[in-house]
Amino acid sequence: MKWGISTYSLSRAIIAGEMTVPDVIEWTKEIGGDHVEIVPIGYDLTQQPELVPAIRRKAEQVGLDISNYTVSANFICADESSLKQEIERVKREVDIANELGVKLFRHDVASRPPEQTSIVFFQSDLPLLADACRQIADYASSYGITTSVENHGFYMQASERVESLIHAVGRPNFKTTLDIGNFMCVDESSIKGVRNNVGLASMIHLKDFYLRSKHHNPGQGWFQTSSGDYLRGAIVGQGDIDMREVLRIIKASGYDGYISIEFEGIEDCRSGTLFGFENAKRIWNEV
Repeated sequence: MKWGISTYSLSRAIIAGEMTVPDVIEWTKEIGGDHVEIVPIGYDLTQQPELVPAIRRKAEQVGLDISNYTVSANFICADESSLKQEIERVKREVDIANELGVKLFRHDVASRPPEQTSIVFFQSDLPLLADACRQIADYASSYGITTSVENHGFYMQASERVESLIHAVGRPNFKTTLDIGNFMCVDESSIKGVRNNVGLASMIHLKDFYLRSKHHNPGQGWFQTSSGDYLRGAIVGQGDIDMREVLRIIKASGYDGYISIEFEGIEDCRSGTLFGFENAKRIWNEV
């Protein structure tokens, strides 16, 4: 097992100019991390290509793996020409992943407005989405890279939809970046979602949420699930996810890859990430 940090966790510090990506890499090593996951929020490797070799050099210098490169994508496009452009754009991101030296690459797949997120739309979109993901996975295979979909963005968050897409793509190098918290955004328990998808995971994100009923609006800092309940980011191990049971399921599955801490709470991002990192490793050793 390799424990590490997603740069997403420290994006507030990056955006504020308090940390650079190399700073995050060094900080991750200092707290005992084994790897860093590159999530370009607060920076853009397509617009700042000089960062790519700088990130790789820094990781090599401090002795950290670069585990995964994560980018946005949406294959629900206005026409076939736009879809081809989006696929080619994501392929160029795969090139960047290769330059970083990673063997894991996560891309989004699709998003739709809330009124178009039903299973009817998903079933209709599935062949198109599978074909786009298959093209990118085949392209990435020449680099020895495994691509993945994350349970992310409301439309692709349910574990059964993730599983359906992976089987429709039908490529051994197309899996899922399993985010244990994101299932809650579509009112699926983390325990159920993790149990359904852990055998398909190439990468795991640990995050935590506070959950409150739709009947008790807690005010600012919260967002709503598909059914209207309220979520707020928490320090891993301090929220309402049954972290012990989730980690027990992951451990029992035999998963032995990278685990990233994703912090998106309202606390200071450095302390929130550090406390979650320490909690996750402690709980893992206890279950």
